[in-house]
Amino acid sequence: MKIVDVCAFYSPQGGGVKTYIRQKLAIGPSLGHEIVIIVPGSAHSVEEFGPSAKIVTIPGKKFPLDGRYHYFDDADEVHSALTRERPDYIEASSPWSSASIVADWPGAAPRSLIMHADPLSAYAYRWFGKIFARSTIDRQFDWFWRHLRRLDSQYDHVICAGDSLGERLRAGGLKRISTVPMGIEHNVFSASLRQDELRKAMLARCSLGPDATLLIAVGRHAAEKRWPLVIGAVTAAGAQRAIGLIQIGSGGETSRLKREARANPHIQFLKTTDDRKMLAAMLASADALIHGCEAETFCMVAAEARACGLPIIAPNQGGAADQVKAGAGLTYVSGDSLSATKAIICFADNSAELARQARAKSGNVQSMENHFRNLFGLYEARLEKSRAA
Repeated sequence: MKIVDVCAFYSPQGGGVKTYIRQKLAIGPSLGHEIVIIVPGSAHSVEEFGPSAKIVTIPGKKFPLDGRYHYFDDADEVHSALTRERPDYIEASSPWSSASIVADWPGAAPRSLIMHADPLSAYAYRWFGKIFARSTIDRQFDWFWRHLRRLDSQYDHVICAGDSLGERLRAGGLKRISTVPMGIEHNVFSASLRQDELRKAMLARCSLGPDATLLIAVGRHAAEKRWPLVIGAVTAAGAQRAIGLIQIGSGGETSRLKREARANPHIQFLKTTDDRKMLAAMLASADALIHGCEAETFCMVAAEARACGLPIIAPNQGGAADQVKAGAGLTYVSGDSLSATKAIICFADNSAELARQARAKSGNVQSMENHFRNLFGLYEARLEKSRAA
């Protein structure tokens, strides 16, 4: 089966989507499939990942809020690329205009919409959630729900990686939801990687001794990630407990975040790393992962933290909350700094028991290979149904 993924939100400097795409390019051919990723960029190019995997870049405009990303602005370019590739199955990986472009391609191939993004949580609920109830916000953004329902009627499946998003989309009137949980790289992330000396070194970087609580946070520096909330909560909790935070990431808000944290020597920033083994060792050697974003569709880093035996402190909505339910940790009210502060203090006072629970469940995270096996199995069943018809 030749699978073509029209992936609007990909960048070589990206985070979770980039990780997912690279794993798809590696695992898809091992399962007997040809994988083509069509992405927007500055110019035409093709990057080969072996005989059955490649990334095809077509020109697109720069995304105004983050210069690392581009977006598809020419439907004819996307349609021409799809026609050249002659896919057996098509994926669209963003619910924005690219999904409509893919839906309008006149070819016969069945197609799925992959919900790698949750725009209502990332923007509308975050902007207006302290003023209006979600039901009110949904009514005001009914134009977007109508857009989603129209896409739902045009695609064979709408794929969600977690229960929270799938349930909300069903409640919004979508009919073709399939929940296919993602996975992690089992050969990279493991609780066995915990190193006491690395933990001490990270705490020393935070100007703290080994008796302090070490939190770690991973993610790009963007508004929807709510890092100022995390920084404020860690600082407030740090007035009552010895707490350090290592934040790993980069992006357009880096300077602002460093300004927010400059009065707290116990918060330190590290740049995004491509060294997955080092990231895994750092996760395994911390005491808990803390996350601020309620708009995650799956929350890959939280799943990786679970596999490393780490408790999670996360908002009570979205993919990160799904990971807490499946593993161990605490949730706080989304967008509420005081609630997050209380959760951090509660964790510091109960870290030993939560760590024991997290380690006991660290083997329960499925592999990415199983995710793709399940996803492509769904596609193969759809193709068989089409052939039989």
